[in-house]
Amino acid sequence: MLSSVTAPHTGDHPVSLTIGLLARRTGVSVRTIRFWSDEGLVPSDRSVSGHRVYDAAAVARLDLVRTLRELGLGLDDVRSVLSRRRGVGEVAQAHVRALESRIRELKAQRAVCVLLARSGSSGPTDPIEPDERTVTLMNDLARLSVTQRQNLIDEFVTETFAGTDPDAPGAGIAAGMRALPSELPDDPTPEQVGAWVELAELVADPGFRARCREMAVAGSDATAEHRQLDPAAVIEHAGRAEAAGIDPASAEGAAVLARIPDVDGLGPAERIRTAETIELFSDRRVERYWTLLGTLNGWPAREPAIPAFEWVARALRAQPSQP
Repeated sequence: MLSSVTAPHTGDHPVSLTIGLLARRTGVSVRTIRFWSDEGLVPSDRSVSGHRVYDAAAVARLDLVRTLRELGLGLDDVRSVLSRRRGVGEVAQAHVRALESRIRELKAQRAVCVLLARSGSSGPTDPIEPDERTVTLMNDLARLSVTQRQNLIDEFVTETFAGTDPDAPGAGIAAGMRALPSELPDDPTPEQVGAWVELAELVADPGFRARCREMAVAGSDATAEHRQLDPAAVIEHAGRAEAAGIDPASAEGAAVLARIPDVDGLGPAERIRTAETIELFSDRRVERYWTLLGTLNGWPAREPAIPAFEWVARALRAQPSQP
């Protein structure tokens, strides 16, 4: 570094270096040295014949400029350091922040490429490769800032819950739907990038927004009566029946339905109303929203519950009274 490129001295008289010799000693190209000199970053004199010459101070300055540029600082930052308008530490801190941001961006892009590579190596029975629009969307969304990502979700939730009672029993869902992590992990997995892309497409879908709005309005209606069944019991009994392919309208389906607490006490009209409530608040896309949030937040994975509730709704309509 500095000690290896300082110009030699002859007695008390330093020997000036030509630009060619300086380039050979430092490894910096002649073109670059000339450019830095023209920019006022590396001082030079002129020989009697008009050629550029550099003394020991210029060599030391060149070494510093090269170091700062290798660290990625722009010319304006280098000029600020050299003129002492900003300290090296201050500039370095700002550069660290910029580098960290760039590193996060590159890691997100890497995850996108891994996701695309998986699609490109798919077999004949696997999903079709993403089209150009999807590839662009994946890259753009992965590179969004923390604020931009959160704004995308906040705008969706604000529109969905606008005008609803914030103190209603079901109002807490709004806070939950905003639970986007502050940022994608430093090294996001392809699954997390894919989840973010799917989530962004979901909240932009007018049909999904309308469905969430319908559920939010109904859930905040204090005058409405929404009978709830025990979710754990529904998942346990109806979930098994749905997985086993038991017909909700069959005698076996009626027996399964009877094992869910409170169902036996429902009259025909109440069964229909309960089925309507389940149908109103059961939506596979909404459940998918929570699954995607879970992937981004690192929540434990859960088995889908909506199919079990759909099974119960069909059974209640098919079994209007106790067997």
